[in-house]
Amino acid sequence: MAKKIRVLMVDDEEQFRATTSKLLQKRGYETTIAGSGEEAIGILKEKPQDVVVLDIKMPGIDGHDALSRIKEIRPETQVIMLTGHGTPDSAKESLIRNAFDYLSKPCPMDILCAKINDAYAAMHRDEPRDEKKARDIMIHIGDYTTVTVDNTVREAMKKLMNSFRSLVSSSRIMETGHRSLLVFDQNKELVGVLSILDLIRAVRPSYLSAPKPSMADSMQYSSMFWSGLFTSQTKGIADKKVGDIMSESPPGVDEDSNLMEVADLLCRDKLRQVVVTSKGRVIGVVREQEIFFEMANIIM
Repeated sequence: MAKKIRVLMVDDEEQFRATTSKLLQKRGYETTIAGSGEEAIGILKEKPQDVVVLDIKMPGIDGHDALSRIKEIRPETQVIMLTGHGTPDSAKESLIRNAFDYLSKPCPMDILCAKINDAYAAMHRDEPRDEKKARDIMIHIGDYTTVTVDNTVREAMKKLMNSFRSLVSSSRIMETGHRSLLVFDQNKELVGVLSILDLIRAVRPSYLSAPKPSMADSMQYSSMFWSGLFTSQTKGIADKKVGDIMSESPPGVDEDSNLMEVADLLCRDKLRQVVVTSKGRVIGVVREQEIFFEMANIIM
C-alpha cells in the first residue's frame, strides 16, 4: 500500500476496538482508536482521517449523531457503520446521514478491509455516488407483455411473438424481446411468469419428469423413437391454460432499490428478471438486459 489509509476505529468496547485496530495495522492501515463519539470528534478536529469505522450504540452521543457531526467537521471523510445491533431502520438512518456503508458484527476482516478500501477510493473519485435506481431502468408494466392465468398457450405465444416483431433498434436504442410474459389473475395480482423455457418444459413428455419405480431406476428412453413427438406435443399444449404451465412469479424489489441490489439478486437466485414494486404494487420489470445496457452506458 503506497500510502497508508488512515482509519479511526470508534467503539465503546475496549477489547474489540484494540483487537480490530491491531488487525488493521497488520493489514497496512494507520489506525487510531476512540472509545466514544465525543472522543472521535475531538480527534478529527485535530487530525484528519480517511475512513471512520463507527459503532452505533455507545454512551454519550450515539453513532448516528456522531456521524452527522463527523460529516459537518470533515465532509470528505468516509464513515462505515459497524454495529452489533443492526436494523433496517438504523441502516436507513445511516444512509440518510451520508454513511458510506453499514456492516453488522461479527464482520470478517477481509470484508471490513475491502469496504475501507472502497471508502478510500470514493474519496478520490470526482463522480458522485448517486446512480440510477431500479425505477430508472425498468420496463414499465404498461409496456411489458402480460397475460392472465386463463389465457391459452396459443394466445400467450402470439403475444410473445409480437414482442419480438415490434423491436426497435438504432444506434441509440437497444431492445430485445421479452422472452417471458407476466401472468396475472382475475384480481390483477401478479401470480407467475410464463417464459420460453416454461413452454419448452411443457412440450417434454410427462413421463420424462415422472419419478421412476425403484425397480426401474436404470430405465432409459431411446430418443430414436421420438421422431414426430415434438410436433405432436407442441400441438397438444396449444389450448392449455397459461396457469397450468407457468412458473412462480419472480421476486420483487422496491422502486428505490439501487442497481447493485438488483444485480446481486439476479446472480444470487440465478434469475433473468425481477419485478419492481411501489407500495406493494407491481409497476415494472428489470431484466438482465437492462442491467447489461446500464453497464454498457457506464463503460462506453
